[in-house]
Amino acid sequence: MTRLKVFTGNANPDLAKEICAFLCIPLGSAVIKRFSDGEVNVEIRDNVRGVDVFIIQPTSPPVNDHLMELLILMDGLKRASAKRVTAVLPYYGYARQDRKVLPRAPITAKLVADLLTAAGVSRLLTMDLHAGQIQGFFNIPVDHLYSAPVMLEYIKANYGDDTVIVSPDAGGVERARAFAKRLSASLAIIDKRRLAPNVAEVMNIIGEVEGKTAILLDDMVDTAGTLAQSADALRRKGAKHIYACATHAVLSGPAIERLEKSEIEELVVTNTIPLGPKAACKKIRVLSVAPLLGEAIKRIHFQDSVSSLFV
Repeated sequence: MTRLKVFTGNANPDLAKEICAFLCIPLGSAVIKRFSDGEVNVEIRDNVRGVDVFIIQPTSPPVNDHLMELLILMDGLKRASAKRVTAVLPYYGYARQDRKVLPRAPITAKLVADLLTAAGVSRLLTMDLHAGQIQGFFNIPVDHLYSAPVMLEYIKANYGDDTVIVSPDAGGVERARAFAKRLSASLAIIDKRRLAPNVAEVMNIIGEVEGKTAILLDDMVDTAGTLAQSADALRRKGAKHIYACATHAVLSGPAIERLEKSEIEELVVTNTIPLGPKAACKKIRVLSVAPLLGEAIKRIHFQDSVSSLFV
């Protein structure tokens, strides 16, 4: 472990400290400041020559600032002769723009992948991508982790047996089916029509939810519009209890207000994105993925299997 170092930007230093505590190593020393015009200035104070380096930096809001910090950190570490630089993005920003949905639309998830590769990243470690095919945007190894082990443990301990896993859209069916299988629970799907970005209208529920504990499952919660409308539809269909689980708590705009007013009794999220003052919301429960990320980092460093974490 003496040839392993972990650095972090300003995106989620608390998560980086938790990971270092799990690995029993100190957090790498780097100072990230701003010039008066807003340019990022990075000073790496540890010797990294020939070292296996991991940078913990989710591209969470403000996305562009944190992305630039990551790119400049990587450039500095490569120029300091680091043996290998692995970008650890617990939350991969711009992942929702993974295909052309309109003429002349950009594929920004691919652009970010190109930027990371150009900056010199040797490997990517990420968690619960919005679309699994984003891994194919990279020509370097990508380790895609899932928060499922952490979420499943909490669900089993707190939500009883008579549960139904609910996917809030057709795109999340595979994820919901995997959870339902592990929990021996039934599966339901919400058919919705998206009218505009961050605006969704619930149309119908496919599956039986009456009298059951419904658990809405998604990869992220942004404005919480989809979750709130889905919860209302589940209540109208007779669900006894309604909970929600999402890996990435973006929670932008009116998300907290919508959550407070919704039928959701509890929203379970992870600490891939720091919540800050939003954590004061009584409906939010935060689970740590630091041990999962720390174990993956250790296995990558020692060239052990990462996929066996999810067997």
